[in-house]
Amino acid sequence: MAPVSRISTIFPPAPNFTETSLPSLAGKVYIVTGAASGVGYELTKFLYAAGGTVYIAARSIARCDGAIQKILEETKTKNTKSSGRLESLVIDLADLRSVKAGVEDFLKRETRLDVLMHNAAVMTPPEGSKDKLGHDLEISTNCLAPYLMTNLLEPLLIRTANTPGTPPNSVRVVFVISMLQNGFVPGGAMSFDANGTPVIITDKFMANYMQSKNGGAWLALHFAERLGKHGIMSVSLHPGLMRTELQRNWNLALKLIMSLTTKSPVYGAYSELFAGFSPEVTPEHNGGYMMAWGRIGELAPDVQDGWKSKGNGGTGAAKKFFEYCERETKEFL
Repeated sequence: MAPVSRISTIFPPAPNFTETSLPSLAGKVYIVTGAASGVGYELTKFLYAAGGTVYIAARSIARCDGAIQKILEETKTKNTKSSGRLESLVIDLADLRSVKAGVEDFLKRETRLDVLMHNAAVMTPPEGSKDKLGHDLEISTNCLAPYLMTNLLEPLLIRTANTPGTPPNSVRVVFVISMLQNGFVPGGAMSFDANGTPVIITDKFMANYMQSKNGGAWLALHFAERLGKHGIMSVSLHPGLMRTELQRNWNLALKLIMSLTTKSPVYGAYSELFAGFSPEVTPEHNGGYMMAWGRIGELAPDVQDGWKSKGNGGTGAAKKFFEYCERETKEFL
C-alpha cells in the first residue's frame, strides 16, 4: 500500500461512501458514544434515516433526550420519514461504574448489536483532570471505558454475528482515534511508571491525548484478534480534522488556526460510515487504521512497534497497556 502523504492527511479527497451508500438498516441496532453532539450526532442522523435503531450514549439523560428531540425536529422539518428508532443510553465514560450500568441497561433492552462506535473522547482537559475513580481523564475516557464497554458487549456482538441473516463482515467495533504521528509521544507510543500505569504527559501540548489515542489503536488490534474468528471486525479510525466540542478547552488563537484546516462534523461522520459500514473494509483490514474521509491507512511505526513484543523486535508497550486496562477494569467485568 502506498503511504498516505501528510498533505492528503490534512486535506483528504472527497468522501466516496456517504449516507446515500447505506442499505436499509431496518432491524439493526447501533451504539454511538458521544452522540449528543458533533460527529456522533451527525452519524446518528444517518443511521436513523436509514431505518436503524440507534442508542445515543451520553453522560446524562438530558443530553441524550435533547439530541433525540433535535433529530426528530430536523426530520420533521425536512418532511422525511424513518422506520428507525432513537434511544437514550446514559453512560458517563469518566466513570467505569456508569459504563457497566449503562451496558447492563442496554442488554436488558436489546437482543443484538451490529456496530459499536466508540466516537466519544476527551482532549486536552485542564491539567490534573481525573475521572470519577481517580484515573487520568484522557486515558480513562479514551482507553479504559472503551476497553470495558467492548468486553461487556462482546457476547452480544458474537451472538449477532452468528445470527442467521446477519450479513458477513457487518458486525464491527470502531475505535475513533486521531492522526497518529510517529515520535509525537516522548519515549515511544506510550510510557509507563514503575507500577505499570501510563505516565501522564504534561510538558508537551496534546502528547497525553495522542498517547491515549495510540492506546485506542491497540484496542482495535486487540479486539480484532479476539473477535475476528467470530466474524467480527475491529478497526481504528482517524475521522479527520473538524470543528467539534473536542476543542472546547483550546485557547482562541488555536481555535482560529484550526478553523483554516477543519471541516464541519458531518465529514467525520462520513469517515465513521466508511469504517463501520463500507464493504471496502474487509477481514483483510481487521485491526487496521482507517482515515478521513473514508480511506484505508497505515499505523504509525511507533504504534506498530509498541504492538509487537520485545522478542519480535518491538517495545512490548501494548502488553503493558493491556495489563493496565485489565487491572483497572477487572472489578467491573
